[in-house]
Amino acid sequence: MTTLEPKIPGISLNYVVPTPQPELLTGVPVFFGLTSLKEGVNEPKKLTLATHFQQYFGQAKGYLADAIKGFFENGGRLCYVIALSDNTLKALQQGLETSEVLENVDLVCVPDIMLGSDAEVIQKQQAILKHCEQMGDRFAILDALNDVGKLNDQRKRLSSQNGALYAPWLKVEFRVDPIPPCGHIAGIYATCDRTVGVHGAPANIPLAGVLDLSFPLTPTDQEQLNPKNAAGVNCIRSFQGRGMRVWGVRTLSPIAEWQYVNVRRLFLTFGRWVNRNLADTVFEPNAFPLWVRLQRELSVYCESLWRQGAIQGALPQEAFYVKCDAETNPPENREMGQVIAEVGLAPTIPGEFIQLLVVQSSSGITLI
Repeated sequence: MTTLEPKIPGISLNYVVPTPQPELLTGVPVFFGLTSLKEGVNEPKKLTLATHFQQYFGQAKGYLADAIKGFFENGGRLCYVIALSDNTLKALQQGLETSEVLENVDLVCVPDIMLGSDAEVIQKQQAILKHCEQMGDRFAILDALNDVGKLNDQRKRLSSQNGALYAPWLKVEFRVDPIPPCGHIAGIYATCDRTVGVHGAPANIPLAGVLDLSFPLTPTDQEQLNPKNAAGVNCIRSFQGRGMRVWGVRTLSPIAEWQYVNVRRLFLTFGRWVNRNLADTVFEPNAFPLWVRLQRELSVYCESLWRQGAIQGALPQEAFYVKCDAETNPPENREMGQVIAEVGLAPTIPGEFIQLLVVQSSSGITLI
């Protein structure tokens, strides 16, 4: 705090330097899988280099080490790893529960579930998607079955706006059999977040550390795997002279507004920002000054998104709106202890808003 001495006798001004908000990280996955550990399972480990994996976990039993290597090869800088006791659904659910304390995590990758039967894979992927939806701030990068004939059935059995499915598997150095692509894809997400922003589409980027694909996918395959208003499969395709590239940004949602990975992740990140920066408002009286604060702080953040190019419009009012007043907070809501702000963001077309309700109550903040 700095004291200023004005020229008026007996008056001093104290200038309080605002405390900078901690950086909101994105493109940070948590990996789950099998290792040689007999003790210390379900203990999250933070990795900033691929070589840290062997230091913490020794030799991996399945696909985990190669997935993490692929993450760092493709631009990832930070991830967490949780070793599972075995490859059962129960062990996975225990690991997912353990990971809930990791605030920086916004991506989930579980390559070793692909070691199980097709039915087990689907069951575990459904559990992962449920976890991401319950957390409200995570996105699952899921691996397709390594059989082109099974992709349509798999995508039809997975439905979520908080996940995406990628095919085919990848052939990498020093390994005879192909590996699931989730680690490499997570690295692409991290690179795109860092260079463009979370609103950037993680596609049309060459994959590093890949020798070939386990099977080719044609434009016709891609069209059949991505029907309108249904869950889609993001194809990794080989282009002559351009390498292997991710050629799709579809989620597993049938809802039109949530069918694109970058749009969904933008809104998930918006929710993370709200919970981190407005959590203290739950202690303020539900009155006009609180409405003004919420309107102001949400508007400032939305304008920052507009300036970054995350939302579209020549003018701010074309890119977003924020409303928190007597209309969004009628007496019946106030009696229930709720404060509601309405936010609209235009992620693709100016003036075409996707609406969210920011609901504050004694139990915290939720987005609807």
